Amino acid sequence: MPVAEAAVAAAERAEQSQAEAAADKAAKRHAFEMNKLSKRLHREVGEAITDFNMIEDGDKVMVCMSGGKDSYSLLDILMNLQKRAPIHFEIVAVNLDQKQPGFPEHVLPEYLTKVGVPFRIEEQDTYSVVKRVVPEGKTTCSLCSRLRRGILYRVATELGCTKIALGHHRDDILQTMFMNMFFGSKLKGMPPKLVTDNGEHVVIRPLAYCREKDLARYAEHREFPIIPCNLCGSQEGLQRQQMREMINEWDEKFPGRVDNMFTALANIVPSHMMDKNLYPFTTIKATGAPVKGGDIAFDEDEDESCGDKPAGNGLPGEASISLASLKLRKAD
Repeated sequence: MPVAEAAVAAAERAEQSQAEAAADKAAKRHAFEMNKLSKRLHREVGEAITDFNMIEDGDKVMVCMSGGKDSYSLLDILMNLQKRAPIHFEIVAVNLDQKQPGFPEHVLPEYLTKVGVPFRIEEQDTYSVVKRVVPEGKTTCSLCSRLRRGILYRVATELGCTKIALGHHRDDILQTMFMNMFFGSKLKGMPPKLVTDNGEHVVIRPLAYCREKDLARYAEHREFPIIPCNLCGSQEGLQRQQMREMINEWDEKFPGRVDNMFTALANIVPSHMMDKNLYPFTTIKATGAPVKGGDIAFDEDEDESCGDKPAGNGLPGEASISLASLKLRKAD
């Protein structure tokens, strides 16, 4: 082989070898990142279950399956946790086939059979009801949700389930809070655990600590057969979509802000709100003794959070100012 051709062949082999090495490195990096993601999601679900005592020994948990990324992830993680949990609990997956045109009704049964979980497909034509009742152009979410909820509660009773697990995540909880505040004049969120209005069922949200973007990556990695919702999910201009875009923009522009907002949901100070039913504003009186968490602490929080520079605690804020260091002029 001529020297020139040999040199070209050697260069091609070297280039191929480098490409293979780069691909191998990228694959290992991806596997490492996905392993970290999986561990984080399983830890967050486990913490939520423990913090709110969501699942107890002997429970039969009905996992509501919509065919979206969140419900697939919920089922997958709960099945994994079930294998190593210190308690015994059962899982049954339930899907409501609402008879939407073009709904691939074979997808979920095939998947649930493959993973080996007991399941039930409940067929109810709520699609026709929603389309008949809701005027054209109006959002269908509210009515669809109420109909679906009633059917799932009935199924839970028929199956003897003690808990109903829904796939709402951290972003859903924050979006609900802002929707209630902006459009309903209420500081009301989406609790991780609640008793239904009729008092018959306990609803749990094990994904309460999980971020939507993490669940999306996990679902893609696990290659779940996602079923899109073309009844309500594709509607434009929904209030929830507006909240989602707002929160995502904040998360991108101000890292940590969304985390702080979510943490705030579990750090409520009734004495510094305005709900007379939660705090006895009408009967409080001065006692002459310092009050823990009173206005002094509140003012310090303001000092540390109202500016753009990082404060000593890592939150945005101007440099802390001691009142003792200020020279105050006596009033005339």
